[in-house]
Amino acid sequence: MKTHKTIIVVDDNRGVLSAVELLLKNYFDKIILLNSPNTLISTIQSVHPDVVLLDMNFNGGINNGNEGLYWLHEIKHVRPQLPVVLFTAYADIDLAVKGIKDGAIDFIVKPWDNNRLVETLQAAIKPTEKKSAKTKTQPNAIYWGESTAMAKLKLLIEKVAVTDANILITGENGTGKEVLAREIHRLSSRASHEMVAVDMGAITETLFESELFGHKKGAFTDAHADRAGKFEIANQSTLFLDEIGNLPFHLQAKLLTVLQRRSVVRVGDNESLPVDIRLICATNCNLEEMVVQDRFRQDLLYRINTIHIEIPPLRERKEDIVPLAKRFIAQFNRQYGKSITALTDEAVKKLMDYSWYGNIRELEHAIEKAIIISEGDRLKADYFHLPRKAQSASSQNAEVATLEDMEKQMITVAIDQCSGNLSAVAVQLGITRQTLYNKMKKFGL
Repeated sequence: MKTHKTIIVVDDNRGVLSAVELLLKNYFDKIILLNSPNTLISTIQSVHPDVVLLDMNFNGGINNGNEGLYWLHEIKHVRPQLPVVLFTAYADIDLAVKGIKDGAIDFIVKPWDNNRLVETLQAAIKPTEKKSAKTKTQPNAIYWGESTAMAKLKLLIEKVAVTDANILITGENGTGKEVLAREIHRLSSRASHEMVAVDMGAITETLFESELFGHKKGAFTDAHADRAGKFEIANQSTLFLDEIGNLPFHLQAKLLTVLQRRSVVRVGDNESLPVDIRLICATNCNLEEMVVQDRFRQDLLYRINTIHIEIPPLRERKEDIVPLAKRFIAQFNRQYGKSITALTDEAVKKLMDYSWYGNIRELEHAIEKAIIISEGDRLKADYFHLPRKAQSASSQNAEVATLEDMEKQMITVAIDQCSGNLSAVAVQLGITRQTLYNKMKKFGL
């Protein structure tokens, strides 16, 4: 029976896409086919699908499902409640379990059974229908912690959030830049509209203008209909540009022009469309240094940097580690049906001694893994498998001269730990593949 629902199907095999489309056209009102995951996140944010059917392997030459898990994590990052069904030719039960633990609804093995595929997708949608009224307006929670540094940051946010000033948020990977951006939006006069987030590191150069400014039907191959860009979608709301430091130099002028004129022109059109947005950007790069190196436009930096907010790394506010860990324990207790009540003293010491160069995101992943493998009602120290090379903050500080040195070291360690599997490296570091590639090129790795 056909439902008024939208599905996104992602598979690099056009034959599979055609077969699935033929099968599902009697069951879904709108079927969006993607032969690459590169535009998956932006498509999800623009069309708001009810379910995603996601292939586990693409053209990267890595056929172990890690790429699918990476994109599953990306989906859950932007739409935690969106049902995802994984699609794979590899009937690996361990991978299936990992995918489901990571948030997938179910797992379909190719070649698939038509009835099983349809039933699985329909079942995936049903729980969402019941929850949608509750989750649609649920605010994004932020925990300010116990440290003096975060208390000062909170006071600053309360002052600037109520204005329309452009804000640049800087900080290391995993410090919570997007969470902070959403808190600023929540406290602003634009909070009645949904914030629009864009990962600049995940947008290919060829799709940059289409993604941000939109396009007209027929403007280029596959432009089958008019499409609004992120600036239009964010009209009267907040536009969050994450990883702004990854925007190629020759495209920065186009972004600057739109910010100066406060209007966009869709690709293939001549009409200028006014947009009213509040801009928040974020990066872990040193943009001032990039300006000196002619890698970032100084006039663009001035435009986005009316207010500069620096989030301190977790290792500089250790008093927040245990309270954050306890919050994550409560979160994953609910998710995995566990009843963990505490950390052992040895576990607390291990968490406090660790440097957390992946910051809050790394701590969250560590707690989740520990919860999954735990037995009993307390988390023990040996449930936490933390890289030894990043264990001592004092030894790291003696060797690391700059943030870029630290980033290079982290990436090198992760590549070694993941045996060169770059998709797995990106997942471990909590960044997109494109961001990882950009950094590897930058550091000559």
